[in-house]
Amino acid sequence: MKAVVTVVGKDKVGIIARVSTLFCENNINILDISQTIMQDMFTMIMLVELEKESVKKINEELAAVADEMGLSIHLQNQKLFNSMHRI
Repeated sequence: MKAVVTVVGKDKVGIIARVSTLFCENNINILDISQTIMQDMFTMIMLVELEKESVKKINEELAAVADEMGLSIHLQNQKLFNSMHRI
């Protein structure tokens, strides 16, 4: 399944490395990525492809990374994300 991952928090070294390493370790393919820094706030949106069965495990691991690095990280099914943001 495809999912949208959003990452927001105070900019610091290693955010992209930490998140992309987690994805690599779990065989999750990053299809697209956009990131920017607005003043001292880091923002990133990723489109990833993963096995539907692994969503719970990945959400738990992303929550641990978010706590560790002081970030807000959310993973949503792409179809749900698109429905929520349709104008």
